[in-house]
Amino acid sequence: MRAAAIAKGAIISAALAGALVYAVDSISVRVRAAHATATSPYETLTFARVLAIPEKNKVEYQVDVQNPEQSVTCVHALFPHDAHAPCWYVKRNIDKPIPMAILQNFD
Repeated sequence: MRAAAIAKGAIISAALAGALVYAVDSISVRVRAAHATATSPYETLTFARVLAIPEKNKVEYQVDVQNPEQSVTCVHALFPHDAHAPCWYVKRNIDKPIPMAILQNFD
């Protein structure tokens, strides 16, 4: 019985700590966004859209002809805020090509 109480307390403590970290992160973003300074929490990143096109035994990479550049707004925070992904996550995944699938019609 004692182990169950300890586990329950640990889970509740972890949830409260996570909620506190998110709240502090959210307040930080809101305060920085409210004051027009150089510490704006939002950044717009522009990058080339690269497509990964599978061919027989290899993958060919091409810049998307229809939409060669894409802009993404991200937030300098630990967590997503205002429907924007964190910049640390966007910068980590910005160089990954978009995988394309070739669908064949077998009629």
